[in-house]
Amino acid sequence: MTGVEQASGPGDWRVYHGTGLVAETPVEVLPTPPPWRQFDGAGVVERPADDSAERDRRIGRLRRQPRVPHPNEVLMVNAALHLGRPLLVTGQPGTGKSSLAYLIAAELGLGPVLTWPVTSRSVLKEAIYHYDAIGRVQAAGAQLPEQADIGDYIRLGPLGTALLPFEKPRVLLIDEFDKSDIDLPNDLLNVFEDGEYEIPELVRLAKRQPEATVLTADRGGTAVVRDGRVRARAFPIVIITSNGEREFPPAFLRRCLRLEMRRPTVEQLGLMVAAQLGETEGVDIRLLIENFVERSERAGGLATDQLLNAVHLAAELATSGAYRTDDEWKDLLAAVWQPLQSTESE
Repeated sequence: MTGVEQASGPGDWRVYHGTGLVAETPVEVLPTPPPWRQFDGAGVVERPADDSAERDRRIGRLRRQPRVPHPNEVLMVNAALHLGRPLLVTGQPGTGKSSLAYLIAAELGLGPVLTWPVTSRSVLKEAIYHYDAIGRVQAAGAQLPEQADIGDYIRLGPLGTALLPFEKPRVLLIDEFDKSDIDLPNDLLNVFEDGEYEIPELVRLAKRQPEATVLTADRGGTAVVRDGRVRARAFPIVIITSNGEREFPPAFLRRCLRLEMRRPTVEQLGLMVAAQLGETEGVDIRLLIENFVERSERAGGLATDQLLNAVHLAAELATSGAYRTDDEWKDLLAAVWQPLQSTESE
C-alpha cells in the first residue's frame, strides 16, 4: 500500500497527507481542476523514472513512521491540487519550503522534481527553453548535416519541460523567487494562465519539419514537439518558494494560493532527524533538539539543516567515544548553529 492509501479514509477529499512516505505506485486519481484550469495537450510524453537518490537526500531515506505535517500545509497543498493553481510558499530559511515539492512528488508518485533556482538574472525564456544557435551553425559549417538537426540544439528548461503533455502532472519547484528581477512575476502570468508556449525557431520550420525531437530538463530526456508548440495536458504542481524579502504584484498573487511554513516542533524535528540519520547511539537526541529550538528562538530562526549537521557531528563523536557535553562541544555547537540573522537577540 502507498502512504496515501494508508492515510485516506472514506469521504476524504485530501489526496496529499504530508506523510513523507514514498508511494510504491503513482496515485491513480488526482482531483479534476475547474474547467478553466483544464488543458488538452496532445501526444502524451512518458514521465522519467524517479530519482530516488535526490529524493532521499532531500526528505530522508530511513523514515519508519509517517511525518507529522502542520494542518495548514495539508490544507493548502490539496487546495492547489483541486484548483490547478501554483502554491506560493513563504517562511524563514530552513523551514522546509523547498522540501515540500519533494514530499508531494514522493507521496503521490509523480517522478523527479523539476527545479528552477531563481537568481536576479533569471528570465522567463531560460526556464522555458534554450536554443544553441552557435553550436548548430558550427555543425553545419563543419559539413556534418546529420549533426545539424535543429532539435539537437534545443533544450527545454524546467518550466518548459513541466508543461509537456504528461498524463499526470509533474512537480515544478521555482526556488527563492524573491531573488527574481522585478518583471519576472508578471512575465509568468501568461504561461500560468495558458499552460502553453511556442518555440519560434521550430514554428518557422513547421511547414518543412512539423516534428522535432528536443532535449528536456530531465536527465537524458527527449520529447517530440509538433508545429513548434507545447501545450500541457495536466498542469504541473508548481511550488514557488520565497523568504518574504519582497512583495509580488497583485496580479501574480491572485493566480497563486499561499502557504506560510511554520517552524517545526520538537516532535517534527525528531521525525526529520530519524528519517535522515536513523538511530543514533550515545546521543540524547531530544535534548539536542530542545537546545536547538531554544537557540533558534533566541537567534530569530535557525535552519533545520543546522540541526542535522549538529546531530551528525554528535553521532560521529559518539562512535569514536569522544562525545562529551563539555565546553568544547558547546563551542562546536556555537559554530554549527550560527544565527541566520546578522545579530542574535539576547
